[in-house]
Amino acid sequence: MNFLLFPCVSAPWRHCVSSMPFCYNAIFKKGIFVRVLITGIAGFVGSTLANHLLNDRRRQSQSLAIHGIIHRADWRIRLLRDRLRLHKGDMRNPAWVDQIVETVRPDLVFHLAAWSDVRRSWQQPWAAYELNIGCQLNLLEGLRRHAPAARVIVVASSEVYGLIQPADLPIDEDTPLRPNSPYGISKVAQDLMAQQYWFNFGLPTVRVRSFNHIGPGQSDDFVASAFARQIAEIEAGLQEPIVRVGNLEAERDYTDVRDVIRAYWLAVQHGLPGAVYNVGSGTAYPARQLLDILLELSDVDIAVMQDPNRLRPSDVSRSVCDPRRLTKATGWQPTIDLHQSLADILQFWRGQTQGHRDSVEVRASVGRDPPDVPTV
Repeated sequence: MNFLLFPCVSAPWRHCVSSMPFCYNAIFKKGIFVRVLITGIAGFVGSTLANHLLNDRRRQSQSLAIHGIIHRADWRIRLLRDRLRLHKGDMRNPAWVDQIVETVRPDLVFHLAAWSDVRRSWQQPWAAYELNIGCQLNLLEGLRRHAPAARVIVVASSEVYGLIQPADLPIDEDTPLRPNSPYGISKVAQDLMAQQYWFNFGLPTVRVRSFNHIGPGQSDDFVASAFARQIAEIEAGLQEPIVRVGNLEAERDYTDVRDVIRAYWLAVQHGLPGAVYNVGSGTAYPARQLLDILLELSDVDIAVMQDPNRLRPSDVSRSVCDPRRLTKATGWQPTIDLHQSLADILQFWRGQTQGHRDSVEVRASVGRDPPDVPTV
């Protein structure tokens, strides 16, 4: 246990809650060496967080040793590898996870390894449960034994709220949990498990319920990236000029991933252990608006066609976040607007398709993470 991080650690846990954020602020100001563990570091969110921690000039005075857990695909962190301490393995193996936690003994943990595809969770519900619930259980058990003072960000999802009623909007943290997908159920389990480890063992977990986040590097399993990839491939002559879509009327709260990881970084320092915070912009947009913006960014004439395979068995018409608790606790606010996010996403996919004339070759070079790989 790193007593430098928690000078109040010998006192009863509940009595030192309010002092914990200030302990962290003091450490960063003094430049004390801090060990950070990011699970799913090669995923969409994990790689963005790692890049932020390594390259943000505002943290040049902070000494961070960044450890990351990867499984298979690591193309997103290929330019960061020399500056990271990577551990390759399967988080479904409790003995391996325990060994990694014992070796690293982290001070800060961002648990980002997860099954993140809502639509495919209906096709493979057990995979969603195993990866989201089982992997987190292995991690928290290891932390309980070997790093009980580590601050842990556990990422749930707006999908825990599930079947939203109009009276629920905007959604705050007290909104009833009504998950309506296997993915949503798995995220409720992660959320409550994190709270239980704080209640029962004093492990300082901070829960965040993230609404939809988008940005360059995201898999095309998600709406904005799916639109952008198709448009980029159409521009490159790799597919016919038709964008295939799902439900364009569903309204969601979209936040750029670069703003989301800032929220996580602030929450790990300023959030109260055991507490939960919504992460979102506070504004909802229909998927149709995302598509219209992306189409306006292209000079090619493109048709739109609905694809039944892209529709969910159960969907919510509108979801919008109330992020005021997070803002009050941390001062966080999103800074990147929707138009800029979408322009960056489209530019990313243009870069991936540039110089390629074979759709299969493009998909092999970028690819989706295999369905059994924990990633976000």
